[in-house]
Amino acid sequence: MTDTKRLADLLFPDIKETPQELMDSCYPVRDLPQGALVTRFAPSPTGFLHIGGVFASMAAERAAHISGGICILRIEDTDKKREMDDGVSIIVNGLSDFGIRFDEGVKADGSESGGYGPYIQSKRRYPYHVFCKDLVEKGLAYPCFCTAERLSEIREEQEKAGVTPGYWGEYTSACRERSIDEIEALIAAGTPYVVRLRSPGKPGGRVKFRDVIRGEIEMEENFVDVVLLKSDGIPTYHFAHIVDDTLMRVTTVTRGEEWIASAPIHLQLFWLCGLKAPKYAHVPSIMKEDNGGKRKLSKRKDPEAAVSYFVEEGYPADAVMEYLLTIANSNFEDWRKQNKTASYTAFPFALNKMSPSGALFDLIKLQSVSGTVISLMTAEQVLESVLEWSERYDRELFELLNADKAKALQIFSIDRGGSKPRKDIAKWNEVRAYISYFYDELRQAEGEALEIAAEDQKAILTKYLTVYTPTESKDEWFSDIKAMCEEVGFCPDVKAYKADPAGYKGHVGDVSSVIRVAVTGRKNTPDLCAIMNVLGKDKVTERINEYLERI
Repeated sequence: MTDTKRLADLLFPDIKETPQELMDSCYPVRDLPQGALVTRFAPSPTGFLHIGGVFASMAAERAAHISGGICILRIEDTDKKREMDDGVSIIVNGLSDFGIRFDEGVKADGSESGGYGPYIQSKRRYPYHVFCKDLVEKGLAYPCFCTAERLSEIREEQEKAGVTPGYWGEYTSACRERSIDEIEALIAAGTPYVVRLRSPGKPGGRVKFRDVIRGEIEMEENFVDVVLLKSDGIPTYHFAHIVDDTLMRVTTVTRGEEWIASAPIHLQLFWLCGLKAPKYAHVPSIMKEDNGGKRKLSKRKDPEAAVSYFVEEGYPADAVMEYLLTIANSNFEDWRKQNKTASYTAFPFALNKMSPSGALFDLIKLQSVSGTVISLMTAEQVLESVLEWSERYDRELFELLNADKAKALQIFSIDRGGSKPRKDIAKWNEVRAYISYFYDELRQAEGEALEIAAEDQKAILTKYLTVYTPTESKDEWFSDIKAMCEEVGFCPDVKAYKADPAGYKGHVGDVSSVIRVAVTGRKNTPDLCAIMNVLGKDKVTERINEYLERI
């Protein structure tokens, strides 16, 4: 028996399978159409879901499903210090809120679906040990007994010497060159150890790989003996994702650009394990304009960095996804113009069309996109969404709408549909202000001021009360307004007024503005005739009389 075989059996006495045997027995090649991608989103259960995480998961999910493939949700919980008790459910529910659909993986209640699990890393100790034993047996990994104090000393020595920090070169000799007998004695004595890679890399060596988004990348190869298994037998991220992506048959890894620096380690691990590396697509970071420059969206500085912000503000999930697609693929907006009613899921998203530079997140543009998305919803869809949001975030609004859904539907139906629908609402927390004049409980008595003399306003409203008929159509209503104009000194025709402005106090638009402000308190609203029909004659009359008293 060779020393490396003896060492492998010493470190992993319960492991009898080889990596290939494990793959053949439990993780077969997937039966998918040619060209179909298998992608994954693999967050840590820290309890915070960054909008950048939604961006990366969207890229993974869209790339997989457009190709007819599979997207996996895997939880990478090897760093227990950062884990929160409900971290998994926060992530799963947060992604679900935004329509990210996974075919396999972890669910909010902790259960799993799919035949390539477990999908939580802490439950996958056995596969990691299978692969690690194989590396030890091949002489490509070894136990390291260095204490935290010794590692700190090494760092200090490297800083003084001005060399690249890390466990490599002459600094590894104490553990790299231990005899099997010495190792056996240390383990028998209960000395803690980690398992490290025996890297064949050298300083100055180069590695090249092609990134799906960024094209060819050349970097210095890895020459550090990175930790594969920690002292508790749990793998580091570097090693765990190599094993997981292999066993789950992942073809394309979409992850944040901050992982580019680790690519040489990962590619070296795939090579040393005798495995084919997946393609890498390093997704650009979400950026924000700041003092004339750009910086990464920060969870400490920017409330919009948290996915919860968009839920609490009431942005529809589809609107957020539409906006993320506009910054992911530059051709999305042109596609949307040609496919106005199609679901965003029909867009032919492509990873290789993502920009390698940071994606600039613009809340103003998001609001524009969201306003368009809401304008295309039916009144029923708007009411359902507002009720769902307000039940959690604005209970008073929820009670008002829920108490009379028929009235609420009438309100949301005004000016909805047609070729140019209004875009008054960009998010659900704007609904309260948008509909406030329909409800005395929300309405503010003081309205916007008009540049029309109080006496003229009184004359207009007094006359209007004599002709007001709530059952009229919009055209009939406007005809009545025009008919009363000359009697109160206003021109019934805007063009005629512009031709002779000195001959009148104003035009028919000014007359309707007085009525609008008296009834709603606002100069700008949707169709006033429809608003008045929802309010009813008694309420309209009451408000006009209140306004007359105020002026």
